[in-house]
Amino acid sequence: MIRRAFAELVGTFALVFVGTGAIIVNDVSGGALTHLGVSMAFGLVVMTMVYAVGDISGAHLNPAVTLGFWVARRLPTVQLAPYVLSQCLGAVLASASLRWLFMEHATLGATMPVGAVHQSCALEVVLTFFLVFVILGVTTGPKDKGISAGVAIGATVALGALLGGPISGASMNPARSLGPALLTGQMSMLWLYVLAPFAGALLAVGGCRCVREPGCCSAGARASG
Repeated sequence: MIRRAFAELVGTFALVFVGTGAIIVNDVSGGALTHLGVSMAFGLVVMTMVYAVGDISGAHLNPAVTLGFWVARRLPTVQLAPYVLSQCLGAVLASASLRWLFMEHATLGATMPVGAVHQSCALEVVLTFFLVFVILGVTTGPKDKGISAGVAIGATVALGALLGGPISGASMNPARSLGPALLTGQMSMLWLYVLAPFAGALLAVGGCRCVREPGCCSAGARASG
């Protein structure tokens, strides 16, 4: 469990450091990375972390994904809290590192709605649904499917960032939003980036049960130990 928790901490640290770091670098460089570049940074770091620590912890890197796996009976209850706490700690440490590197940056890549709150909320629910639905789908079945999981998951994150980034920030991840919010004090909308991804993850488990074989994501699939 210690190895799994540390893998989640390191993986989430990398996700937040590289992803929100790309936002910061894009801002301070006058747009050198562009929105496409920032989206690719998020997708690529998730892909690499899936391959780096996926065999240790499953590379959730995201409390919403962990919640989805728990509801889908793929994660024992005893591992739920250590996973989520490790992810949140990794995100906060990443944002603290970026604060030290970029003292002058005001937001550190914090997620805030642009326009109507309900619009960003709906985007976060839908984008997280797609992300968790894909993860549940590519982490079960034939071995060759598992080998391609990193590409599929990273691509989903990048596509979500491309679509939702300019409107909601395309967090899809409560830990990713928590780090910058804590370090900059921008906590007013954090509830949205916690509740909406959790809602999307729960819907994704229901979607998985609708399309996959009987017993998948149900009581009979509860992981052991």
